[in-house]
Amino acid sequence: MGLEKEKEETRVFMDEDVFHSTIEPILKKEKEKARAPFRDRDPRDIHAHLKVDFEDVIGEPGSVHSLDSVWIGSHALFELIKFVFYRVLTTLLAIPMAFVSGLVFAILSCVHIWMVMPLVHSCMMMLPSVQVIWSSLMDTFVRPVFRSAGKCLSSVNVKSCRTDLL
Repeated sequence: MGLEKEKEETRVFMDEDVFHSTIEPILKKEKEKARAPFRDRDPRDIHAHLKVDFEDVIGEPGSVHSLDSVWIGSHALFELIKFVFYRVLTTLLAIPMAFVSGLVFAILSCVHIWMVMPLVHSCMMMLPSVQVIWSSLMDTFVRPVFRSAGKCLSSVNVKSCRTDLL
């Protein structure tokens, strides 16, 4: 029952292009060189919370380490599965979700432009006349009731006294 001793400075150096390369046939690599560089598909960085690396998910404390080959293999498997499943899921879901999203936003835009805004503008146009009618109703019915109630109750005096002194 002994502890395995490993070198702490064991590292794997990989070229960035090799590490992040796609799993495509070698023949397509020549076509990739001819392509223009990829433009940023998230220029406003609205999905910054989805930039997950292996170290964000799995981390070993300094006191406990697995074998280097296990660590490297799990890192490679994580990146491979993340890449492959993202490609498969986007292939299956991107077009239907784009269709549904476009349909929903088209319906919302149409309803907002042709129904909501004309209704709001109509209400705003009618508000001055409604305000005149409302104020005349208040002046005619409500104000006299409260004015007379105020005059009747203005002569009422309230005094407080202790009940234990009586």
